[in-house]
Amino acid sequence: MTEQPDDPIIETFADALWLERGLSRNTLAAYRSDLRAAADWLRREKGRGLLEAGRQDLLDYLGLQFQKKRKPSSSARLLSCLRQFYRHALREGWTKADPSARIDSPKLGRPLPKSLTEPEVEALLAAPDTDDPEGFRDRVMLEVLYATGLRVSELVTLRPDQVSLTQGLVRITGKGGKERLVPLGDEALDWLERFNRGPRRNILGERPCSELFPTRRGSGMTRQAFWHLVKKHARRAGITKHLSPHTLRHAFATHLVNHGADLRVVQMLLGHSDLSTTQIYTHVARERLKNLHEKHHPRG
Repeated sequence: MTEQPDDPIIETFADALWLERGLSRNTLAAYRSDLRAAADWLRREKGRGLLEAGRQDLLDYLGLQFQKKRKPSSSARLLSCLRQFYRHALREGWTKADPSARIDSPKLGRPLPKSLTEPEVEALLAAPDTDDPEGFRDRVMLEVLYATGLRVSELVTLRPDQVSLTQGLVRITGKGGKERLVPLGDEALDWLERFNRGPRRNILGERPCSELFPTRRGSGMTRQAFWHLVKKHARRAGITKHLSPHTLRHAFATHLVNHGADLRVVQMLLGHSDLSTTQIYTHVARERLKNLHEKHHPRG
């Protein structure tokens, strides 16, 4: 590759980043690529290099990225790279002004959590083979997860003494040691009662286990093992969309909001300390309504 006029200062800047911050090779390569692309455009379109660029030049370049439909996250990374370059240039005396100083970062919309439709949840719940004790256990775990919105880590460490079958409640100690009570619902409660009467004993034999959902080894399940089971049952249910370990937790919250649940109630059930964390589910519900409108309204 032919060396461009700004390449030496870009390399000096990358070396300084490596020495000062120990950035990875991939991150440094991304910084070099962003700066070289900006430098090439500035030379070609404005007739000046990185150190001669003004604020409007950078705004024009960032605007071009927007027109090319560059992702906001990529534009934010580009602007961060330019800012770090110009701050370094100021410290080193390469330039007397920072043209990136008064440029606002692009607003990054919070990604909507991936969820499942209600029919997809029903298919997933029905996927385990309940004639097998471990399959029955998997069904109960999925039922409890969807009924309560527990975090996967809370589910796999759940103990029998945290569940009140008479009251139909689960007592959870979540993040920051905060305790919350979550209703189970009739369906999950019925599955749990039947699990305790037979399949749990079949899995354990005579061995003790402090966790409610044991494995054949007589110990609790890891988050990774449960996540593997979720993916296996999703394939069996014919669900092809990308799932995350929190998919059923998101489905729990989304379906509650879709059916009119108060956001503060959902916040308490999920164990969110801040309502703003829960508010993402109102956006999910709005997105669903928008899609339904576009699909079914004659002028959608």
